[in-house]
Amino acid sequence: MSEFLPLGVWVDRGVKLLIENDAGSLQQFGASIEGFTEAMELALLALPVWLVAAVFVLTGLWRVGWKFALFCIACCVVIAGTGFWPQTMVTLALIMAATILSLLVGLPLGLWVAKSDRVAAIVRPTLDFMQTMPAFVYLIPAAMLFGLGRVPGVLATVIFAMPPVVRLTSLGIRQVNKEQVEAGITFGCTPWQVLLKVEIPGALPSIMAGINQTIMMALSMVIIASMVGAGGLGNDVLASIQRLDIGLGFESGLAVVLLAIMLDRITETFGSQAPRRSWRERMGLSRARAKRN
Repeated sequence: MSEFLPLGVWVDRGVKLLIENDAGSLQQFGASIEGFTEAMELALLALPVWLVAAVFVLTGLWRVGWKFALFCIACCVVIAGTGFWPQTMVTLALIMAATILSLLVGLPLGLWVAKSDRVAAIVRPTLDFMQTMPAFVYLIPAAMLFGLGRVPGVLATVIFAMPPVVRLTSLGIRQVNKEQVEAGITFGCTPWQVLLKVEIPGALPSIMAGINQTIMMALSMVIIASMVGAGGLGNDVLASIQRLDIGLGFESGLAVVLLAIMLDRITETFGSQAPRRSWRERMGLSRARAKRN
């Protein structure tokens, strides 16, 4: 570290000062995150394999089509068959916890950024910093503040995964047709009514794209978070690197890829502007009937 501009020393002292003077607030905050994440993890682990698989398959059938539903069946069979189902559920719990926390902060912040240029001037450089800082760096202060385990992994994931939903929410709100907003105001809508009935519905494709990207970034980060004991498939990936075990690395990495594909394909459909087909069209029944006629 440079003596001329010792930024690292200042940051290190600031973190240590925060630890010494937090008066137990960090511990309480960490305990709430731990309890929330652990509850989701226990809930997913308590569900039978067939029930979770059915949720993926039926949702894939509803949102994408019967071919993707068959793909979801194959994914669940491969994950369960290789013995990585429990680790996959732990990873899914971490993703869900980090995504929910990211959305609780990111969606209101994105709306605020869209409404205020001054806030945008402050938040946008901060988001640039959050997105460009190497992911491993977030684990250091998180581990110092909260120790090892789920909490630093989830919080580091929230910091890493939140920028897309903030950016795309702000972008979507700003790109809503101004004439529609003016029409709502003309008909006597309050600012909240304009936001809820005009701007958010108009910006929904962009918002859902941000949620989709947040989920994907959370998935990539929770694997890295295994370095601080977050658990899940990341532990197996890390163990395969330490042991140079190609088989373990391939199987655990494949489980990550299959989970990512299912989550990505399902969540991206919620932001599509294309009209949804009926379940008969998704099953190909309408096409088959047309051919018979």
